[in-house]
Amino acid sequence: MTTTLLSSHNVTSLFDSVEAFLFDCDGVIWKGDKLIDGVSQTLQLLRSKGKKLVFVTNNSQKSRRQYAQKFLSLGISVTEDEIFSSSFAAAMYLKVNDFPTEKKVYVIGGEGILEELDLAGYTGLGGPEDGKKHVELKSDSLFEHDKSVGAVVVGLDRYINYYKLQYGTLCIRENPGCLFIATNRDAVGHMTDLQEWPGAGCMVAAICGSTEREPIVVGKPSPFMMEFLLQKFEVSTSKMCMVGDRLDTDILFGQNSGCKTLLVLSGVTNQSTLEDPSNHIQPDYYTNQVSDLLDLLGS
Repeated sequence: MTTTLLSSHNVTSLFDSVEAFLFDCDGVIWKGDKLIDGVSQTLQLLRSKGKKLVFVTNNSQKSRRQYAQKFLSLGISVTEDEIFSSSFAAAMYLKVNDFPTEKKVYVIGGEGILEELDLAGYTGLGGPEDGKKHVELKSDSLFEHDKSVGAVVVGLDRYINYYKLQYGTLCIRENPGCLFIATNRDAVGHMTDLQEWPGAGCMVAAICGSTEREPIVVGKPSPFMMEFLLQKFEVSTSKMCMVGDRLDTDILFGQNSGCKTLLVLSGVTNQSTLEDPSNHIQPDYYTNQVSDLLDLLGS
């Protein structure tokens, strides 16, 4: 399969065949806290033409409520129902699998995971406040952990430390049946607008290393989020287009689900990576940035 540059010749057929556009956020809508040029006007146009918009992000730092606030702070109005974050996916995974509410969840990650767990009726431990905790490595000191933890959720954690690694490891290795859930395995992400930073995959790999276990991944490219989207929006995947900046998460997620796919070169993936002979993930279309849709449809 080869990819096609989005142009004035093919944009209409793509546009007419799609009822719902699924957008990744980091590197597509914004970089860090800066909106990418032309995004707001493009989303307005799509809404005015009756297209459904969904925002599917692997970044678990925020909850859906916090993401809605971020959109608003950038001048875009998006409802919580239109946002599917990996923090929400982690909580929903527990819910659909009847995870007992009396069991606790240890979080290596941000506030967003804790908030989504709380909304789903679960008790979360850890998170940012454990970033301040230290371990004492001396003889006869036993590191205590809560035996009622039934799941460890690992996402992007800017306050990762040895305490959290030990806590999560002990829960997974010593608590019978403890689940190991990863929000996503992105290697890097645009935490600021100027450069990439280590992503959740880095924290997940650390726990894989210490537990010798592989996680249940709930974010893209796992199909778990898509099952939720389909229930919610009742649009068949053949009438969806996944718009993202990463081949191994966004584009693969779209392809695994049977969506059309559009790669934008405004984030992680550049044209040389796309065209590299070793790359086997080819989107249906590619373009420089989201606002090209607006320009091409206008022309």
